[in-house]
Amino acid sequence: MTTRVAVLHGGVSAEREVSLATGAQVIAALRQGGFEVTAIEVGPDLGAAISALQAAKPDAVFNALHGRFGEDGCIQGVLDWLGLPYTHSGLRASAVAMDKEAAKAAFAAAGIPVAESRVVSPEELEAADPLPRPYVVKPVNEGSSVGVEILRDGDNRRAEIARRWKFDRRIMAEAFIPGRELTVAVMGDRPLEVTEIATGNVFYDYEAKYAEGGSRHTLPAPLHPSVREQAMAIALRAHRALGCRGVSRADLRYDDTAGEPGRLFLLEVNTQPGMTRTSLVPEQAAHVGIPFPELCAWMVREARHGP
Repeated sequence: MTTRVAVLHGGVSAEREVSLATGAQVIAALRQGGFEVTAIEVGPDLGAAISALQAAKPDAVFNALHGRFGEDGCIQGVLDWLGLPYTHSGLRASAVAMDKEAAKAAFAAAGIPVAESRVVSPEELEAADPLPRPYVVKPVNEGSSVGVEILRDGDNRRAEIARRWKFDRRIMAEAFIPGRELTVAVMGDRPLEVTEIATGNVFYDYEAKYAEGGSRHTLPAPLHPSVREQAMAIALRAHRALGCRGVSRADLRYDDTAGEPGRLFLLEVNTQPGMTRTSLVPEQAAHVGIPFPELCAWMVREARHGP
């Protein structure tokens, strides 16, 4: 019997274009794998999306939405209400992971190393530096590096950034960790590999993540063996600390400025990692022998609803 899968993509967040790209890749891969696929492009009308789901009568939903309302627990709650199994994490893990303040509390409680941080209002940021420079400011509940800025010594943009802040009024200020950008995909209870990300941009921002040639991925990352093992262990611990399921991706900083082995810090866990042509999870899966259609099929098989 052919499994019917509805793919939700698009959405209303700042990451809509990324989600459309993810959806296109997933739809093609699932059809290649023999699934009966209904593509549902989600827009501002939630009722229309629900009606499309009810008409499709899917056995499972592949959630290819990114950003707010797609990976923060909102659509997960809708799918739970409808009793439809879906890919990736459930409502609780999704909501906690998307809220950087709550996620950091969960990571710290699990003994996972994280960078020093404070949450401030735009007015507090405008008035004074919340941390010694250099530090990073970021929205508490956006993904794909949307809204992220680095403030270094001599940078006079702090008040301007605060005045034009357009996100959640909670701003996370986080100590800037020098060194290298690493990421680890977790598939179920298996960390796949460590990738090092290099970019010509100031940091691994939205453009570096999704533009063609915006970043260079070294897989596996050239690391001290003990650091590789530690990075993979941190990713799995973080996945479990949040209660994730399916696939997640942990982003880390590796401070090796004093030599190897250096120090690892977990930045965040993405419960809805991108599945575009330039995305990291499909790349790591392929590296360990899992083709993209097989990865997507596994995610559908693992789909369920509930916490």
